[in-house]
Amino acid sequence: MDAVKHAGRSQDIATKVSLLYQRRVELARQHFGERMQQAYADNVAGLLKRPVSAAEAWTDWYRYAVDATQRSILFWDTLRQRGNNFVDHTRKGMPPVLHFDYETVVDGRKLARPVNYAMVRIVPPEGVTVDAKRRPYLIIDPRAGHGPGIGGFKDDSQVGVALREGHPVYFVIFFRDPEPGQTLLDVCEAEKQFVKKVRELHPASPKPVIVGNCQGGWAAMMLAAADPDDTGPIVINGAPMSYWGGAFQEGAGDNPMRYAGGLLGGTWLASLTADLGAGIFDGAHLVQNFENNNPANTFWDKYYHVYANVDTEPPRFLEFERWWGGFYLMNREEIEWITRNLFVGNKLWTGGTRGPGGRSFDLRDIKAPIILFASMGDDITPPQQAFNWVADVYGSTEEIKARGQVIVGLLHKNVGHLGIFVSGKVAKKEHAQIVSVLKSIEMLPPGLYGMEILEHKRRDGGVDYDVQFHERRLEEVVKRLNRLERQDEKPFEAVAELSEFNQRAYELFAQPFVQALGNEASAKLSRQFHPLRFQRWALSDLNPWLAWLGPAAEAVKVQRQAADASNLGLKIERTASEAISASLDFYREIRDATSEALFFQTYGNVFSLYLADRHEAAERAAAIAAEPRDLPFVKEALASIEEGGLPEALARVGSLLARRGAPLPLARLALKQELAAEYRDLLPDLEPDQWRRIRGEQDIIVRFEPERAVATLPSLLSKAGDRERLIKAVRALLGDERMRRVEPTSEQLAMIENIGESLDVTPTRGRARTPVRKASGKTARKPAAKRRSGR
Repeated sequence: MDAVKHAGRSQDIATKVSLLYQRRVELARQHFGERMQQAYADNVAGLLKRPVSAAEAWTDWYRYAVDATQRSILFWDTLRQRGNNFVDHTRKGMPPVLHFDYETVVDGRKLARPVNYAMVRIVPPEGVTVDAKRRPYLIIDPRAGHGPGIGGFKDDSQVGVALREGHPVYFVIFFRDPEPGQTLLDVCEAEKQFVKKVRELHPASPKPVIVGNCQGGWAAMMLAAADPDDTGPIVINGAPMSYWGGAFQEGAGDNPMRYAGGLLGGTWLASLTADLGAGIFDGAHLVQNFENNNPANTFWDKYYHVYANVDTEPPRFLEFERWWGGFYLMNREEIEWITRNLFVGNKLWTGGTRGPGGRSFDLRDIKAPIILFASMGDDITPPQQAFNWVADVYGSTEEIKARGQVIVGLLHKNVGHLGIFVSGKVAKKEHAQIVSVLKSIEMLPPGLYGMEILEHKRRDGGVDYDVQFHERRLEEVVKRLNRLERQDEKPFEAVAELSEFNQRAYELFAQPFVQALGNEASAKLSRQFHPLRFQRWALSDLNPWLAWLGPAAEAVKVQRQAADASNLGLKIERTASEAISASLDFYREIRDATSEALFFQTYGNVFSLYLADRHEAAERAAAIAAEPRDLPFVKEALASIEEGGLPEALARVGSLLARRGAPLPLARLALKQELAAEYRDLLPDLEPDQWRRIRGEQDIIVRFEPERAVATLPSLLSKAGDRERLIKAVRALLGDERMRRVEPTSEQLAMIENIGESLDVTPTRGRARTPVRKASGKTARKPAAKRRSGR
């Protein structure tokens, strides 16, 4: 690339970065001003309109002083209890924080390739009965610094919801210390053994649902790709699958954690930390990264919330901190695999990660339906990181259909990252409806769907939920989610290249010396004095200076004198608290804006200098083949329009009679499942994934050649008896009383007559044949990869 072209690109990058930074700073000032104005209006404005007398002010201040002093003692006693819980939990070996009783089924430490994982069976609580023949659930929690149990943290949780529906539930837990030499590939192999054990325990049940939370999501996807024949539907909640994604909407700020790898120079720092830990990486570093992401909550909001509500809040705070303060460890090999392949390398969807035996993980090998649950309020795993991998793995909507895949997206409007897993409201609504959907999700035709949950208020004040599905085009979803059309992801390729260079340099020049310095004694000491651990055990009964705090708190509870909510002192306190919180948020927004500008100014230029020309050539080649009819999957499907038998004919009739563009209610999906079970003697005996693959091909044929799809139906029924069997099945279904309650559209009635004429079936009504309208193909985002043989 010539110098003039590079200089022009560099100037363009600098201008855009500068404008974006100015916009971010202006938004930060605006947000700070709005919060301070609201705090003034809520607490101070009324005092100026109605000044209090000197006597009232003195009385309020006295009562506030008593209340504030008592709350201070109770607050510090709460932190002392947190410290005691931390010490006790550590001494017990940090068992899972599951709310439910459990029993170990498989201990991964005893496998041929030992890992610090185990699978446990959740024991149903009293009053809850499970049916061993129902589809079992296997829940995988994230191993991201914390311990296991967040998926079953309380009664209203993923575990609780599945148990109440009568499903057997199994949970993948892990222990604090990794087994010597274990790798994430060993963990994946152990999880395959867990799934096989579940199937062995429930031979009469459908394949188990695999639920993955956060980083447990990509573990679930790796498991399903490595063992597609044993896994059932996959549910991944808040799971970062495409690590470079971000920038959801203008003015909302960006997702700062995705810039960390580039600003720190890549993956070498994780290797350095593990080497200083004598080959062990301390998960407390990962937790600290999460906390640094939101300094207002970390340093002020969560503590002030306890202080302000000290009479009611401590039990909830202490229960959550029991999980949040459980810091687990990883081997050097594990954290290096995660950072190089996922955090920075972003290789999971590209096939760059390899499983046991050297075979690449190919997410297209997954046969079961996939549900993706994300939130617009999640700044750790934004929706782009949860959904963009679909566009990277499947080149087009047609490829999703041709491979027989069902992908359902569910997007929450505002809940944060942790709320996806721990919120009782989310459990009772979203997770409960996901469980109901999983009963019949395999009846969905292949494609990409948006899942919508509708609320209906009952007269008694309760709420009922209805679920419906909206079929989407992959190309449209990607465009809506990524306002910058993913141009902002390109500098991350430069990060990955530089990271590999720095990693090799560290391994060559520094690692031998660092490993010589590290030893077990210094590693244990550094872990004990990590700030997150130190702040807990230092404020516990291990500290003799706090011996007075427990008795003092008990005395305060006996003589508690809470100030009234309208107290003058409380209003000023709330205003001051809001000012501190808003200031910390202002700092965070300025920090994140500066990090963003520095990142794009640095790596945008690196990408422009070394990688941009290569991308331009690839994009031009992709644009040439962007016409849907030119996609390999479409060509192959249309070439086989006259090939097949009864399964293809039934799938084509189903596609021809489908309601285009209309929402698909869950109730209709459940009805479809009932009918398939009752009329199974009339239907071919095929596995669900085979049905979906066939239906996907027929959907492509019907979309691009609807008239030929009808005209060539007889070609699929050349085998003796197939035509009669098809007609019998269609008539039986259309004549079923439950189907007759669903009013057909005029297009469906016309299509029934067209199909009847094509098959020489006497029509039941004298309606003239309506010509079939030809569908026009829209351009795809990029061409699909070649189909695998043996589909």
